[in-house]
Amino acid sequence: MEYWLTIWIFAIVTSITPGPNNIMIMTSGLNFGIKRSLPHLFGICCGFPAMLIVIGLGLSTLFQQYPFLHQVIQITGAFYLLYLAWLMANSASSSLESAVAKPISFIQAALFQWLNPKAWVIATGAISTFTTLSVSLHWQVLYLSLVFFIIAIPCMAVWLLGGIQMKKYLAKPSHQRYFNVLMALLLVGSIIPVFYGLGLALTS
Repeated sequence: MEYWLTIWIFAIVTSITPGPNNIMIMTSGLNFGIKRSLPHLFGICCGFPAMLIVIGLGLSTLFQQYPFLHQVIQITGAFYLLYLAWLMANSASSSLESAVAKPISFIQAALFQWLNPKAWVIATGAISTFTTLSVSLHWQVLYLSLVFFIIAIPCMAVWLLGGIQMKKYLAKPSHQRYFNVLMALLLVGSIIPVFYGLGLALTS
C-alpha cells in the first residue's frame, strides 16, 4: 500500500484527539470505572472499523448519487449528540461509588458511530485520501479498518484511564457535577464545526 506510514499517523492523530468518543469514554471512566466501561470501549474500537468497511464498500456510491442522505445522517447525529450532552450535564450528583446511570453497552457504542459526525469525517476522509485505483479497493478498505481497530484500543484506553485518574480530584459530588457539565460543553463544542459545515452546504 502506497501510504502505509501516513495511514498509521492519520489513524493515531484522529483517534487520540478530542471528539465525541473520547469525551464520552473519559466520562464513563470517571462515573463507572474501567470494568464497566470496557463494553463501551470495545464497542467504539469495533464499531468504527465496521462502519469504515460498510462505507468503503457500498455506501460511498450511494452518497455520491444522493448527497442529501449524508446530510440527513449528519443532522440526526449532531442533534443526538446535543441530547447526550444534555443528559451528561444533568447527571445526578452522587458518590462516585454509585452509578448515576447505566454505562453504554457494546452494541450502543458500536451503533453510535453512525451518528458520530467525527466518525463520518474520518471514515470518508480516509477512504477518499488513502485508497487508489491501482490496488483492489476491498483489500485497501479492510487494511484501513484493521489499522483503525489496532490504533483505537490504546487511544481509547488513554482517555478511559484519564477519567479514572480524575476520581482523586472529583471525590465530592459537586466536583463530579462540574466535570460532567464541562464534558458536556466540550461535546457540544466538538459538533459546532458540523453545524457550520451543514450551514455552508445548505446555502451553497
